Amino acid sequence: MDVGLLLQLLIVGLVTGAIYALIALGYTMVYGVLELINFAHGDIFMIGTLVSIVVVGAFGITDSSKITLLPLIGILVVSCLASIAVCALVGVLIERIAYRPLRNAPRLAPLISAIGVSLILQDVGKFWKGYRPVLFPNVFPRTTYHAGPITISNVDLLVLIVALVLMVGLQLFVTQTRTGRAIRAVAQDREAAALMGVNVDRTIAITFLVGAGLAGAAGFIYEIYFGNTIFSIGFQIGLIAFTAAVLGGIGNIIGAMLGGLLIGLVQALTTYIPDSNRGGFGLPNGGTAWAPAVVFGILILILVFRPTGLLGQQTPDKV
Repeated sequence: MDVGLLLQLLIVGLVTGAIYALIALGYTMVYGVLELINFAHGDIFMIGTLVSIVVVGAFGITDSSKITLLPLIGILVVSCLASIAVCALVGVLIERIAYRPLRNAPRLAPLISAIGVSLILQDVGKFWKGYRPVLFPNVFPRTTYHAGPITISNVDLLVLIVALVLMVGLQLFVTQTRTGRAIRAVAQDREAAALMGVNVDRTIAITFLVGAGLAGAAGFIYEIYFGNTIFSIGFQIGLIAFTAAVLGGIGNIIGAMLGGLLIGLVQALTTYIPDSNRGGFGLPNGGTAWAPAVVFGILILILVFRPTGLLGQQTPDKV
């Protein structure tokens, strides 16, 4: 493989992996506190993409050439914050309505509830914007930069910077703040944390709020990067992000970040595999068509040979 092409694929993998990592953080935070796989989390991300489109569209700007830099930055910041706020609110409402009443129920009950919430959010997306793909307004001008054999765009840099700031901010929040310590305490032993004065219900709600807010931010940068969405995108991207969380170690925040980046790199490298229909070694229809099979094949291998993931640790079941 050409070195320049390899470096280019690595950049693509890092950018898409950063988006997966932000979504995976929501899965891993909720699992760490409740040992619940929130299958509605991917659809919260989908709601974030729709909110970003609606907010940007509300300004009436459809062409990047008709807006100057400072107003553009303002519009993007408002869109990002709106997506974060709406998704965070949706996450808290889901926890309060669908999960909290089932907290002491058999584990199958909240799992079924999570799947039901996922389907409801998909129907909300269909009712809101229909069955067809929805395009993000062309408000962000793309500029490419060249460094030897590597080409990187301002959109790539924006996605990486936003994702990095949010991931570092989350790590500092969890490790350095009183609320973060409460989240870690509840994740370790809910009953002991309650005896020490931690408000467990509020802490769990904050966990959903933060995780869903990160999904909203991921929805915004996904739209900046890919420029379109559809009501089913949350299911598709959510499964990949869940695979990233499992790869890194479900319940481990650093592991979710690492898993997201690794899955993005695996996808990018898989797409390079040539098309065997055109002669030579390769796969039918090329690597792009087989990328999902590779990703979920990795998920199966992880569950079989290392269920705790790369950075996960074996812990006893919580009572």
